[in-house]
Amino acid sequence: MVAASDADRVTLRLASAALQSPNSHIMYGFLYGNITPVEVEMVSEPQHRTKLGWILEAGWKGLCPRCGEGHMFKAWLKVSDTCEVCGLDYGFAAPDDGPAFFSLCIVAFPLTFFIVWLQVAYSPPLWVHFVTSAPLMAIGCVLPLRPIKGWLVASQYVNKAHEAGTAQLWGLLNGRTVEKGKTAFDD
Repeated sequence: MVAASDADRVTLRLASAALQSPNSHIMYGFLYGNITPVEVEMVSEPQHRTKLGWILEAGWKGLCPRCGEGHMFKAWLKVSDTCEVCGLDYGFAAPDDGPAFFSLCIVAFPLTFFIVWLQVAYSPPLWVHFVTSAPLMAIGCVLPLRPIKGWLVASQYVNKAHEAGTAQLWGLLNGRTVEKGKTAFDD
């Protein structure tokens, strides 16, 4: 048996991604020599999804926003240093306190209205709130933190978002050289 080279493995991975895409005819063209591996790579990117759909999917599943295969997180809320598949450097990722803000706005604010309604409508004893309201509030605010953080990191990458005029500063902080007028996203 002949051992496959790294280029062959990359080509096969790209070809399998193209086969799973809605444009599977591209795979047949690749197999019969009509399409080069570079064309397969370009088509295998998540082009058929909308930008928002890709951001939400990558964020919800914790996938790399560039390749869609690697993991975005190395722990529950700790963003990886790089993608293990495509090598994307997550140095650009700065969601800061955005996940907590969105979690509070999306979950805690409506849940507070429910708790107030429960108190006004039924006047339950205090222990009922300790048994129902406090756990609902805690779980409801903590569980969405990871998908929201993934959404913010994917959104930063897809939209190439960074603070205006801070590309050189981010480059210095992350040990990279960023030319004037360029961004940390320019490869």
